[in-house]
Amino acid sequence: MPMKISLALGPRRTLSRQTAWGCLTANIALPGSGSLVAGRVSGYVQLFLALGGTIMSTLFGLPFFVWAVANWTRFYGGEADPLTAFKEKWGLFRWALVGLGIFGVSWLWGVGTGLQLLHSAKNVEPSNVPPRLGPSAIPPKL
Repeated sequence: MPMKISLALGPRRTLSRQTAWGCLTANIALPGSGSLVAGRVSGYVQLFLALGGTIMSTLFGLPFFVWAVANWTRFYGGEADPLTAFKEKWGLFRWALVGLGIFGVSWLWGVGTGLQLLHSAKNVEPSNVPPRLGPSAIPPKL
């Protein structure tokens, strides 16, 4: 039986510190993923922007690198005009930079959401205080 995958949000609840740290880490790795785990609708937009920026920078960046390798001697030779080379490269490279910028916005938004989750999380884990010793802590003899 195939596994069902759902993009539906879970219930929005107060997170533990450990879960909030996991959401922050997930947002650092893939913006929007930790926000979705935490039940935040903004995770959809973050994930869409991250994937769109990655696809855009890849689609426009790869032809730029192919072009740069093919024209290496033309632009880095002794007679190369730096201004002409920059203008020609900029036409190919600017859309890849726009994609990187879109991904950067989604990454910063995801990290901000993760930090907000961490700030609002409750510390439900037991503290590192050792157990109390005393007459009530000693088990009775059988």
